[in-house]
Amino acid sequence: MTPKELGEYGEELATLHLIKQGYTILERNWFFGKIEIDIICQKEQGILVIVEVKARNSDFFGDPQSFVSQGKQKTIVKVADAYIQENDLDVEVRFDIIGVLKNSKEERLQHFEDAFYFF
Repeated sequence: MTPKELGEYGEELATLHLIKQGYTILERNWFFGKIEIDIICQKEQGILVIVEVKARNSDFFGDPQSFVSQGKQKTIVKVADAYIQENDLDVEVRFDIIGVLKNSKEERLQHFEDAFYFF
């Protein structure tokens, strides 16, 4: 599986997980300029959930979610703000990370709610 295929697989798995948990998917792969938000969804009224999906084929260098740096977090917050303004929303925002580990021996998904906050 190429890195691109692994990423797409991870996003699909994350989307199915969120739907099973009662989330409504509002957007997938939403772009602001060249920057993308993987999944934008909602479970409770008034709370928008921004989800960053990290898929890896090995946890040798760390869990998938540990690859969401502070710089990436700031970028996600900026793009989420653009989405909120563009859609004229009055909502709270929560930032989640879904880590997917997929290889020939295992497939594991971990959902971290409130994974990071505004700075």
